[in-house]
Amino acid sequence: MMKTSILRHAAACRVALSARPIQLTARLSPSAFAIAQTPLKASYRPVQSLLRFYSSASAAQQENSSPSGGRITKFRDLETLGVHNALVRSITDGMKYEDMTEVQSMTINAALAGKDLVAQAKTGTGKTLAFLVPVLQKIIADQPALAESRRPVRARSDDIRAIVISPTRELAEQIAAEASKLVRNTGIKVQTAVGGTQKRMSLQKIRYEGCHLLVGTPGRLADLLTDTGSGVAAPNLTALCLDEADRMLDVGFDAELDTILKALPDRAQTPRQTLLYSATMPKDVVGLARKYINPTNFEFAQTVKGDETPTHERVPQYIVPCRSFDNMPAVLLEMVRNFVAKNRDDPEGRPLKMMVFLPTTASVITWSAAFRRLRREISEIPEVRDIHSKLTQPIRTRCAEDFRRAKSAILFSSDVTARGMDFPNVTHVVQVHTPNDRDSYIHRIGRTGRAGKEGEAWLLVSDAEVSVARNRLPGLPIKRSTEFEIASKDLYGVAPEEHPDSVKKTREVFSLLSHEIISEYYKSFLGGALNGVHKQAVVDELNSFSKNIFGLDQPPGIPPSMLRNLGRITGVRIAEPDENRFRRSASGGGGFGGGGERERQPRDSWEAMEMAGRKDKQTSRGGGRATF
Repeated sequence: MMKTSILRHAAACRVALSARPIQLTARLSPSAFAIAQTPLKASYRPVQSLLRFYSSASAAQQENSSPSGGRITKFRDLETLGVHNALVRSITDGMKYEDMTEVQSMTINAALAGKDLVAQAKTGTGKTLAFLVPVLQKIIADQPALAESRRPVRARSDDIRAIVISPTRELAEQIAAEASKLVRNTGIKVQTAVGGTQKRMSLQKIRYEGCHLLVGTPGRLADLLTDTGSGVAAPNLTALCLDEADRMLDVGFDAELDTILKALPDRAQTPRQTLLYSATMPKDVVGLARKYINPTNFEFAQTVKGDETPTHERVPQYIVPCRSFDNMPAVLLEMVRNFVAKNRDDPEGRPLKMMVFLPTTASVITWSAAFRRLRREISEIPEVRDIHSKLTQPIRTRCAEDFRRAKSAILFSSDVTARGMDFPNVTHVVQVHTPNDRDSYIHRIGRTGRAGKEGEAWLLVSDAEVSVARNRLPGLPIKRSTEFEIASKDLYGVAPEEHPDSVKKTREVFSLLSHEIISEYYKSFLGGALNGVHKQAVVDELNSFSKNIFGLDQPPGIPPSMLRNLGRITGVRIAEPDENRFRRSASGGGGFGGGGERERQPRDSWEAMEMAGRKDKQTSRGGGRATF
């Protein structure tokens, strides 16, 4: 681990050296410094530093060399750095924050000094407040009258002073909500510009109320800033922040970011401060920093220690292989009941706050609807929420805020909440079915074990998916769990009345769902949701789920175009033109059969392809197959 950290630091130095001549003013370990000094193709004359690395050792040296400790660690001391009292009161009195996180104490000082900043910081470390404080203080410094909330300066839509760019709608809304809390004692106006909402409505709000700080997603911001008729402009922009920069590049916002940059005033004529935060520092993020950052006046803050145990290695992780798709709803129900009982019996136990990730929007809708019905009968189940791409942005925002505030709840979600979203006190993350790639798995479990709290991660897969999961998730501390006996039970060898209570109850609620929900669920899995699992195995599992869980006498029909894409697959049928209802069998849908053997075709699995594109070099990659 130490050697890897040294090599990584050295490589970053080389990147900086290749960009322009520099003077290394950073405190590096002797080994890293020696590697960094190894000639590439030419020697370099020392001038000014582009990168400054922070390690725990160097941070300690800085603190010991300064009577004041090198940096402040209490929010109440922000006034000593020039932060207006109105902002400090919002933090200490309104938000009840006292101690800074490491990210905050390491970056706020440099940002308040006016330097551009590149910070490597993980989500859940308090970085939102770390960049909002200097950005808002800069707005007040440029317009002191904004510090007064009683007689605020009239805000305009064409004189925006600061912009924060975020990769997702949910994260942008979260940042804006935090900013609104900070400015409540001031006259600063905060607005959002995100996709998934009507452009006209958000424009009306910005035009009517004005805007000093605009928080938005790349696509909507690029649209507004390049639309000459929008009335939204930032000719006097003084502060720009890019949050989750690596994520924005991963999802393909390169073009939108370039468009935004071109729409902003020339930095040579209108100086501005830029803050860039990223969890990882691949080459494309370094390239992005070169476009936005002033190379003559910036600092690099390394807040991710090389010897720090990542969340995905610290959080206990378990895999539960299930005999078939049919077993999985009952397993989740037993999980919820068991976890609630454990926390209830443990004096130090926390209320269950669980996130359940599913592979498709249709599966999120299906499972959340079923568990809402279950909650009417089973008191142990906490309130149920769901977030997915088919919800309007206001509804998604409200659901996220409700779950954030809840002491105990279950949130069913697609990957829209897998990264960047800060939901406090999440005790369990459950992933149903194998995630598309290793990074998705890691980001999902990063929703728990945050801010020093404990958490657990669980993965439910069918036997058909185990081989793919082994190939796709190497090097992770995942242990096989046999805690839930229902997972391995053969539900086809006993009569329905002999099934455990969890099976009976889940069958009942899933069979009551509408035909539209069931049809979309079925088709969504045939569209490649379980990439890597043999398509025939997926069809077999879905047909069994349709009969035994949804209670249908035949599986839902699919469009001819989907059948063509499936190739040589048996067991599927073309939807009839007037098919708008499914017939259920007289007994409620098959009921797993009474003592007969389940007929199914042989299964095999495809080798999972290594994910192309950028990977986090700091994450331990492991090798070969997982051992669970």
